[in-house]
Amino acid sequence: MKIALLNHGCAKNLVDSELMLGLLAQKGHQVTLDENDADIVVVNTCSFIHDAEKESVQTILQLVNAGKKVIVTGCLPQKYKSELKKAIPEISGMIGTSDLKEIVEVVEHVANNKKYSEQVSEKPDYIYPENIERQQITVGASSYIKIADGCNYHCGYCIIPNLRGEYHSRTIENILEEAKNLVNKGVTEIVLIAQDTTSYGIDLYGKQVLPKLLEELNKIEGLGWIRIMYAYPSQMSDELIEAIARLDKVAKYIDLPLQHCNAEILKAMRRPVMDYEALVNKIRTKIPNVTIRTAFIVGYPGETDEQFNELYEFVKHVRFDKMGVFEYSREKNTVSYSMDEQVPARVKKQRYKKLMTLQQKISREINESYVGKVLPCIVEGYTDDGVILMRSQHDAPEIDGMVYASSEKSVVPGDIENVKIERADEYDLFGILQ
Repeated sequence: MKIALLNHGCAKNLVDSELMLGLLAQKGHQVTLDENDADIVVVNTCSFIHDAEKESVQTILQLVNAGKKVIVTGCLPQKYKSELKKAIPEISGMIGTSDLKEIVEVVEHVANNKKYSEQVSEKPDYIYPENIERQQITVGASSYIKIADGCNYHCGYCIIPNLRGEYHSRTIENILEEAKNLVNKGVTEIVLIAQDTTSYGIDLYGKQVLPKLLEELNKIEGLGWIRIMYAYPSQMSDELIEAIARLDKVAKYIDLPLQHCNAEILKAMRRPVMDYEALVNKIRTKIPNVTIRTAFIVGYPGETDEQFNELYEFVKHVRFDKMGVFEYSREKNTVSYSMDEQVPARVKKQRYKKLMTLQQKISREINESYVGKVLPCIVEGYTDDGVILMRSQHDAPEIDGMVYASSEKSVVPGDIENVKIERADEYDLFGILQ
């Protein structure tokens, strides 16, 4: 009986998918990533915003129509347990966000032609299943390590705490062991992820220990880069900033989703109300050549034209290296769902376009400042016509731009090589291997 797995959503989901594949492989099940070649298909779903849900549901329907036995895991069953089964009765099994260790039991139940099987905890509480070797879906230059899961913040627009439960950190020892194993497999860059990486360790050690974790990871021989994603603004402590600046393997890259800059909107979002410009300036002063990525939500309930203009001017003035913009998505069971003054879709779209157009101009100017410079870049692979696909420290895998380089010599994924940048566009850089 062959089992396939399809993953939707974020990198944190990807790690969960790889853990489930690891559990299945451990029990001797045949695992494939080709759903056409499988009898049972596990679909790990995303439920962060409505569009992501739609995509997950479409995949489930296609597979059901193709006659596959479908087991749905992750955020969608956690959020809509009974409704999902009613809407698509053909589903063979469901597993919640914190029940992934039950994957073997559910798969075997379904495989033996038994009836529907379900393991969805009423109140999710995600504890990382240690001692399982992840079956990596993507083995390349970089790999993700989930250092914690769950979230103790309750931002006004976000459903994650309901779907993932409270924040749980893994121990430093377990993370280091996983990192060493990945490096032994040929991984050059490790990307640390959690709902909020900067709170790492507070629940286990009573204080922020991300700086200590970085210090230990930095000692691993053969590791090239360490990258931190999803930092929370009020947790960007001086100690953490100093560690990022000092440790040679830590990418000078900070992913700091600010969501807005207007104090009223931030308060309504239940986000930290603080001077974000001062924070960005401090980071830039203490970490030379740092890249700062951020994300903003436009059209949050009650956002006026004036408040949006304040955000626009803020972005224009601060000049973030990388930026994502999201139109506010109204999600049930969030504080903002029942707020008055929902912003019309048309207005959200206009604001999104205006902010992204501004950012594209800023991004191109920043990218053009690299022309003539030599940047160390990590090899990801080759294009069909032999151009080397690379990334600089300024670019996180899968969300930022690429460096396209030409070279006479051959390189392998994971190598870090110097590239002289010759030209740039809004998102990507182009150069020659030195």
